[in-house]
Amino acid sequence: MARGVESIRRTALGVLGAVLLLIGVALLVLPGPGLLLVFAGVVLLARAVPALNRFVAPVRVRAMRAAEESVASGWRIAGSVLVGLFLLAAGVVWGLVSELPYSGWATGASLVISGFVLFALLVWSHRRVQAARRGSTPESEGAR
Repeated sequence: MARGVESIRRTALGVLGAVLLLIGVALLVLPGPGLLLVFAGVVLLARAVPALNRFVAPVRVRAMRAAEESVASGWRIAGSVLVGLFLLAAGVVWGLVSELPYSGWATGASLVISGFVLFALLVWSHRRVQAARRGSTPESEGAR
C-alpha cells in the first residue's frame, strides 16, 4: 500500500510541476513571474523524477537573479506596481464589461489573481534583497 501512495504522490507532484512549468513558460512572454514559476515547476518535477535534479540549480540561479533585478531600482518597483494595478483593474473590467473579447469572470479572475501573485512576489523579492543587503536571510528574521 505504501508503494501505491508513493506512486500517487509522485504523479501528483509531476502533474503540478508540469502545470507550473507550462504557466511559467507562458509568463516568460506575458506579464508575470515566469522564471519563478518555471523554477517551482522544475523543483516539483525533480521531486517526482529524480533524474531532473540537474536542472534545478541553473534554473534557481536565473530565477533568483530575475527576482533581485525586479526590485533593483525604484523605477522597476514602480513599473511592477503599475503593471499589478493594471492587472487588477483589467480583471475587474473584463469581469464586468460583456462587450470585450473573452469577457466574463473567468478571464477577469485570472487577471486579478495574476495581479495579486505579482504583488506577493514583488514583496517577497524586495524582502529577500533587503535581507541580503543586511547580511541575513528572510527565514532567519522570522525566527527572531
